[in-house]
Amino acid sequence: MRKRKKKKSRAAAVITALIILFIGAVTAYKMPEISKELVYPEKFSEYVVKYSELYGLDRYFVYAVIKTESNFDPNAESEVGARGLMQVMEDSYDWVKFRMGENADDSVYDDMYDPEINIKYGAYLLKLLYEEYGSKETAAAAYHTGRGNVNSWLENKSYSSDGITLDSMPSSVTSHYVYKVMNAYEGYINLYCG
Repeated sequence: MRKRKKKKSRAAAVITALIILFIGAVTAYKMPEISKELVYPEKFSEYVVKYSELYGLDRYFVYAVIKTESNFDPNAESEVGARGLMQVMEDSYDWVKFRMGENADDSVYDDMYDPEINIKYGAYLLKLLYEEYGSKETAAAAYHTGRGNVNSWLENKSYSSDGITLDSMPSSVTSHYVYKVMNAYEGYINLYCG
């Protein structure tokens, strides 16, 4: 009788191990798709692709900023009043609107909760910053802390040895933000382009 129980126990253990191996194999096979959908989604792709192409941006850079800023929540609002997917501040909105040459009644800051309008303005801001600095890292820093801060850091030999590249940042919050954006960007590149 003990031999039968041992055989049943061994058979159950083998079946359990096979089930675990099967689940592990399926999970490993599906991991890129799971990562794409859960970790690095391409939500609002019609707008991200549209405005990335229109403004000559890498769409995965735009996705990385959206993921970092709001994790794809179009109703997100920060403690300082930044709104929407790309967390556009009102002064940034006004500056971008002026640079785009749009009339005052075309859109209003309350429209920043609309995914398309938010991505339109946020991507345009990224475009301007990338054109100015020529670096995703520096553009991300300016997106987070503002051009004034980044320009003063670039002028300071303690933070920039060449006046073009930030070797370090005096703000650990901005440094961490840039790290998160670039980490997300690498995740998108590895999943979608690798």
